Amino acid sequence: MILNMGDTENYISFIEKGIARFVIPKEDVDKEITFGFCFKNEFISAYDSFLLRKPALYNVQALTPITMWSISYADLQEVYQHTVIGNLIGRLSSERLFLIKSKREQSLLNETATERYLKLFTDRPKLIKEIPLKYIASYIGVTPQALSRIRKQIS
Repeated sequence: MILNMGDTENYISFIEKGIARFVIPKEDVDKEITFGFCFKNEFISAYDSFLLRKPALYNVQALTPITMWSISYADLQEVYQHTVIGNLIGRLSSERLFLIKSKREQSLLNETATERYLKLFTDRPKLIKEIPLKYIASYIGVTPQALSRIRKQIS
């Protein structure tokens, strides 16, 4: 576990290798909700918890062995105060995160589960190849059984 629900995120990290997922835990493990993934060469953080300095409402979990480089909240604030490039990188990273989240939200509201699944092939091909199907099902908002039916229809 990278971060447990209820803990405050103190780091932004860069994944050198490995895969992680964002998950809302449930009493019944089969009902957990996966709402995001991070891969090699991507930044990872429970960013809302990091920014607000409040406990996370979800877990951040490594799905594979993971190597990350991390910077603490305090150190990042120092970088922002004293460097122009730090501010630029921070702004660009925040903008990228916003666009990813906005695109996902619109997808959940405007597309069918089949359309969301098919889009994964073009938008995030690594996700389809490296993530267990039960997590992909949760990510697109369907049960594993419904994902199985979608996959049969496509083939």
